Amino acid sequence: MDPLDFFTNEELIRFFHYKKTEMSCMEQPNTFLNQLRDYDLVPEKLYKKVIRMRCKEKKKDGVYEILDRLEKERSDEVKVFWRCVFHDHILQKYPVLSVLRNSLMDGSYKSCVKRPDSEELTDSPQSEENTAKRQRQRSKRKKSVDEAEDDEQPGPSSSSSSSQQKSPKKLKFSSPVKRGEKVNIWTFALFKTQLPVTCGDKEATLYRDKLAKGGACLLSQGRWFTPSDFEQFAGKGSYKNWKLSIRCQNTPLQNLIKEGHLNCPRMKRKYVQKSQKQLFTQSSSENSSPTSSEEMEESVGQEELRGEQDEEEEQEEEEDDDEEEEEEGGETEEGEAVDLSEFQAPSLPVSCGSVSGVLFKSRFASGTRGKSIRTEECWFTPEEFMKQELTLTDGCWKRDIKCHGKTLSDLLPKILKVHSLLCKCDLCGPTEQELLDQDNDDECFICNSDGHLVCCDECPRAFHDKCHIPTLHAKELGNKWMCTYCVLKNSQCWWRHRTMTEEQALNSPVSQYIVHCDYLLLCMYKEDTQRVFSKDPSTMVRRYREFIAEPMWLDRVKDKLHSQKYETLRHFVSDISLIFQNCTTFNRG
Repeated sequence: MDPLDFFTNEELIRFFHYKKTEMSCMEQPNTFLNQLRDYDLVPEKLYKKVIRMRCKEKKKDGVYEILDRLEKERSDEVKVFWRCVFHDHILQKYPVLSVLRNSLMDGSYKSCVKRPDSEELTDSPQSEENTAKRQRQRSKRKKSVDEAEDDEQPGPSSSSSSSQQKSPKKLKFSSPVKRGEKVNIWTFALFKTQLPVTCGDKEATLYRDKLAKGGACLLSQGRWFTPSDFEQFAGKGSYKNWKLSIRCQNTPLQNLIKEGHLNCPRMKRKYVQKSQKQLFTQSSSENSSPTSSEEMEESVGQEELRGEQDEEEEQEEEEDDDEEEEEEGGETEEGEAVDLSEFQAPSLPVSCGSVSGVLFKSRFASGTRGKSIRTEECWFTPEEFMKQELTLTDGCWKRDIKCHGKTLSDLLPKILKVHSLLCKCDLCGPTEQELLDQDNDDECFICNSDGHLVCCDECPRAFHDKCHIPTLHAKELGNKWMCTYCVLKNSQCWWRHRTMTEEQALNSPVSQYIVHCDYLLLCMYKEDTQRVFSKDPSTMVRRYREFIAEPMWLDRVKDKLHSQKYETLRHFVSDISLIFQNCTTFNRG
């Protein structure tokens, strides 16, 4: 749900009215004006007039004129305006808009748009009485402060009276600093169901009811996370305390939980008591025979390790008691033997309710270790994948994830091998870098081979430098990089939708659709697994030029595209069509 839907039109108009001047003073407002023009929020004549202005002061006045006209003539579209200017690329360009957005989201905007009460504007006797009362309160506060200052001065006697002891409490009670100092947004009706939270440099929306039930309750960048997983996603996994690392308005969630603003399911821990019990037994037995301190420390360490191992095994047994019987002998609940012949492929299609993905055997370690299931958007462990199906209330990954009609418990242990609890492989005991590597594919998305890969920061795909279009260069990648698939997907919201005929589209300049052309070529390279259409066919097929006068192949189209030899989309589409026409002609001959 769009956060702007929580505000009334009147609130947004008042906020717009108070912030017009602030927005008109933005440096280099051309991109801002272009965005308004794309959303048809500014008349074309006025837009051209302001965009041609060279003097900064005149341009500021022009921007203010546009905003003022928008408020007076099209106030019913104010919500469209705020949605328009709160796009990510606009917020990155103009920090002042980012500040305004945060002001709306955290509720602090109310301090600047609050209207004076009508009672204070009237001259009624009631108003005069209220004014006199407030004056008496102010004088009372001042008096209490003065008294407190007198009390702090040393007197002739070391003993203090009871009134002197209570004076600091009066000062604290009467201090006006508390009022309006900080707005606690978690108490607002606006954020009754969800809260904006941060962890490090990552932002998310916390759904209160999902947190109370446990499981995935944080939505960030289109993905659902549990609090612990979001802590890992934000790079704070080493903290191992999401209640402190995840914050709302710079306040740790732990404080909100203690104060009763948030409900959190209680976690059960049995291994602490069990370990203490074992340690006590060990220490009492050792009292009967004298031992050295080194032997005692070694014994205690062994008992602690056994206690932790027993606890982890106990947790898995309690979670999956009903599945253990199914695992033995590879039989289903009805006792029938499972035909495992169709599960021999290195990757298997899996589903959980309406969510589908592909399970890679080489990445599987257990339910919570090893991100082995890939969807279009992300890699998941089986436990995380199961939680993507929001209709499940009491799910179990062994029972609820299915492959070819069989549950994963049917595939244990002959098809899927669960790693030992003490396993320290790259999947079970990953370093921070290895954990990040699990978020992307192990093979190039185009050629399906390994090697030095560049990973996309927005999706699970990874590419060789030369397989991606355009070709990648290490110096140009930067800290974060998006592949062509994600660039096209994220740029769809920026495009102004226009109805075009096929003829108009083909006559469009190819420079305006370069990303679309790259995307089409990538899709064709991906499908051409045998590389039949990628290379020059005349070098691979004898007598090819006897039948084909003008050979064409994908590598040549790519080179012509990026050397700017195509003027319109018609020329690009013509060469793509020529590849298949040549193939048809040659095979008929």
